[in-house]
Amino acid sequence: MRVAIVAESFLPNINGVTNSVLRVLEYLREEGHDAIVVAPGARDYQEEVPDYLGFEIVRVPTVMIPLVDSLPIGVPTTSVLRSLNTFRPDVVHLASPFVLGGAGAFAAMQARVPAVAIYQTDVAGFATQYQLSLLSSMAWEWTRNIHNRCELTLAPSSEAIRELESHGIRDVHHWGRGVDTTLFNPGKRSELLRRQWDPSGRKKIVGFIGRLAAEKGVHRLASLVGDPSIQLVIVGDGPERKALQRVLPSAVFTGALSGEELARAYASLDLFVHTGEFETFCQAIQEAQASGVPTIGPRAGGPVDLITEGVNGLLLDVSSFTTDLPSAVDTLLDGSRHPQLREQARAAVENKTWHALGDQLMGYYEQAVTGYRRSHVNLFGREMVLPRWVRKPRRSRSA
Repeated sequence: MRVAIVAESFLPNINGVTNSVLRVLEYLREEGHDAIVVAPGARDYQEEVPDYLGFEIVRVPTVMIPLVDSLPIGVPTTSVLRSLNTFRPDVVHLASPFVLGGAGAFAAMQARVPAVAIYQTDVAGFATQYQLSLLSSMAWEWTRNIHNRCELTLAPSSEAIRELESHGIRDVHHWGRGVDTTLFNPGKRSELLRRQWDPSGRKKIVGFIGRLAAEKGVHRLASLVGDPSIQLVIVGDGPERKALQRVLPSAVFTGALSGEELARAYASLDLFVHTGEFETFCQAIQEAQASGVPTIGPRAGGPVDLITEGVNGLLLDVSSFTTDLPSAVDTLLDGSRHPQLREQARAAVENKTWHALGDQLMGYYEQAVTGYRRSHVNLFGREMVLPRWVRKPRRSRSA
């Protein structure tokens, strides 16, 4: 199959959207499919990646939204449609579509190719966090416009599916995320690294790993500052780092890590806390669990599907997250239950491989192609789109 991926974010920028696209490309290469990526260009101080696994990357210009350093935007150009017409894909994969992905949806229609939209970023929630009220009010209308032009929308969690359907988005199906259980596993735990973080060797290590941006809510860890039994570790970088260093003066800030360094950091924690409520999935929770680390997250969005309370972690209400956090940490770090929680965290994700998710995605691609052919007929040399009531009804999948 020939797959054109239009991505709102890609290398050298590292985030959840980029990581998912990379895993999809790796699956497509392994299974012998062909692909092309249309993505924003690098920022001024970054070096662009010319290809990935031999797949061509077509770049469009990048601009930054004021105040939102974590959200670079690809500027749609005629190269989007031109790339599709040249590559002639069987399906267009829209990775977290909003601006560039919106152009990708329209280009797919013009090129007469079915599109599959991957919902991954809560743009409306981010806009609210950044106090961009105009963008927030328009976000759902624009999101609905994009997704309902696609054959299918794939959402990573039950909460995301309900949210999309409540805003009038049709044909929503479940597609989660895999996790590399070889890279992220308890065997990467490093006593040397733990001693670097806590020279006394007596504290429990509680950490956050992710982008340091306002929507992540890392400031909520402030309720743990001053506890002499806890060493906070913050792994990541972003526009909020300096402010967080003031709010969390006793925390260790490692900067951004990747590969084996990241895996050792995860496995060397005693507890992982995710503080943001705008996650449509939250891959960091899965990576922590694969590393044998119990997790705390907000009772909102993707974490609701990933954390089973009392089994591999705890969920906290967003409204009382900060005040409830110290007691939740004490509960999960209790010596009588912590070893079992570590084992159960790992067990929760052992079967969530990226290859299995790739197989499922390929099934959705095939479904989109079949549905497109069923709904688009050629009559006297002109393509006609059948109304939705003529087509076979589809129901949202929960697995």
